[in-house]
Amino acid sequence: MEGQIGRQATAAIKNKVFPGCVVGVVRKSGERLVLPFGRFTYEHDSWSVEENTMYDIASITKSIPTASLALMLIDQGELKLTDKLIDHVPEFNNSDRENVLIKHLLTYTLDGYKLATALDGGKFDINKDKTATQLLNILLTHDFEKRPGTVFNYTNIPAALLGLVVERIYGKTLDVLADEHFFVPLGMTRSTFYPEKFPTEDIPPTEIDSWRGEVRGVVHDESAYIAKRDGRIVGHAGLFSTAGDILTFLEMLLNGGIFNGKTFFSEEILQQMETNQIPELNNFTGLGWELNQPRYMGKYCGEHTFGKTGFTGTLCVADRQEEVAYVILSNRVYPKRTKDSAAINAFRAAVGEIVLAS
Repeated sequence: MEGQIGRQATAAIKNKVFPGCVVGVVRKSGERLVLPFGRFTYEHDSWSVEENTMYDIASITKSIPTASLALMLIDQGELKLTDKLIDHVPEFNNSDRENVLIKHLLTYTLDGYKLATALDGGKFDINKDKTATQLLNILLTHDFEKRPGTVFNYTNIPAALLGLVVERIYGKTLDVLADEHFFVPLGMTRSTFYPEKFPTEDIPPTEIDSWRGEVRGVVHDESAYIAKRDGRIVGHAGLFSTAGDILTFLEMLLNGGIFNGKTFFSEEILQQMETNQIPELNNFTGLGWELNQPRYMGKYCGEHTFGKTGFTGTLCVADRQEEVAYVILSNRVYPKRTKDSAAINAFRAAVGEIVLAS
């Protein structure tokens, strides 16, 4: 397996899919493999990627920790899938305020493309002078295009709203909750919403953009960047982590939600993570996780294989039936984002096929 993954990573670097990456694999037994490749940038004198290199994991934040915190609340009976969003965030005030349920947030069944565009959607040149308060107001008031629950549409919106719900119920911010409920008890010492606490040589740059210059050691996602600048942590992006830390979280899931004798999730919740919640929409998604996606998981993924991608070039996938999970961390948007995700998805799928076939 190590040689197969190495050949795929070497070819991807040569083809400038990314300048470097870390690939990690863990089994239910705890056996793990962590493989670093390449450098922080395409410059020959840039730092080499190491096992503990920290990457901006982008939208993996939606699942770890945001959705996971919500699922923990459901496990504890503090939150229900049938709860209305306004039960917990009463200031939510678009024309569908009475119809948005927690299940819609965990399954991305809100048609919020125009809302996502209004928040950033690649229009950062328009929104860079907005404040976190202004973006929050857009989030809470902008109408959807279709009724909640009638369409699957992946955007940042559901996770951003879910983050608010989690904070309201717990009465603490997402960063504090992530530390208390996951990162500290799991020993994920290099997972943080505050990468500035770590040396810059630990963190590769994600992109060079027209406003921030080299984006390094700060969150890549534009709206999350604005929020962090104004002192807010959001539910859809912002976490930095290492392959080893993410593997630890996945190992816990493989072991029935238990790690070092501590129970994080019930079996019932784990089954909801890996069970399709939207068959009526002819699509696949678990609670808080994407499900059965061959385009980036590879042809050997099954109907219960779940995972999450990140725009910066990251991925984590778990298959409890096969008792294996894997992670890919990279900065594929450096120095500039590509027009699509075809190249990174081809690499993700190739690694997935190596791991799941083993």
